Amino acid sequence: MLRDHLGVDVPDGLPVQVASNDLNDRPSIDLRPDVVITVGPRHSPLHAIVVEIQQKEEPDKLHALPRYAAALWLQLACPITVLMVCPKARTAKWAAAPIRTSLPGYTLACQVIGPDQIPAVTDPAEAAAHPELAALSVMAHGEHPPVMEAFVAALRRLPAEHAPQYYEYAYRLATKAARHVMEKVMETTTWPVYSPFARQHYGKGLEAGREEGRRRGQAEGEARAVLTILEARGIGVSDSDRAFIRACTDVGLLDEWVRRAATATSAADLFAEES
Repeated sequence: MLRDHLGVDVPDGLPVQVASNDLNDRPSIDLRPDVVITVGPRHSPLHAIVVEIQQKEEPDKLHALPRYAAALWLQLACPITVLMVCPKARTAKWAAAPIRTSLPGYTLACQVIGPDQIPAVTDPAEAAAHPELAALSVMAHGEHPPVMEAFVAALRRLPAEHAPQYYEYAYRLATKAARHVMEKVMETTTWPVYSPFARQHYGKGLEAGREEGRRRGQAEGEARAVLTILEARGIGVSDSDRAFIRACTDVGLLDEWVRRAATATSAADLFAEES
């Protein structure tokens, strides 16, 4: 999206990975954006991207965003892009305004992906070919049934190990109106079950539902354990990460997160890839 739709010069053909979002710049306050992505070698990246999911206007965020960019630039000494992903057009317009700082000459211009930059994907084949775009389409246009129906149809075509992740991402980003449409689609369509929400509305009355309920309860217990350990150790968890942890249904993954929570220094450590 940055390279093809917004014209940002992001290097192509290089490894890409999610990096730590702990941007502490002592003696500054702790800085933790939603996601940090680096492009290029992990220890000497050529470009870094700070991603913020912005559901509404937050005046205090205007002070944090320039700090995110500056702290990450101090760490990595490479070009930094701040990307705001906004479900609402009004919020996208707010996020696109230049942010002036008290540092002379430092004005931050964020890149913004809002409803106007996200096409309404209604073709299941296109959704399956570009599931990341389809998930964003659910975020921006999911209240329109053809968009949700194309996304659900695309999930059937994705590899079994990928489909649950895209479902969880789309549900995490969707508005309340879009989630309502998702519920209606699941009630009238036969398709694989990927989340606690989906399981609640799929296969009602089936004998297998009891076993599914037991597994769901186990997953919910594991999710509570992860959050309890982080809270007891004084580690902050953003609302989006908290919702993501609670929505996870992979008991094995949740068990790994429980172990990582015991030694993590930030919530981002839970989701970091093993080297």
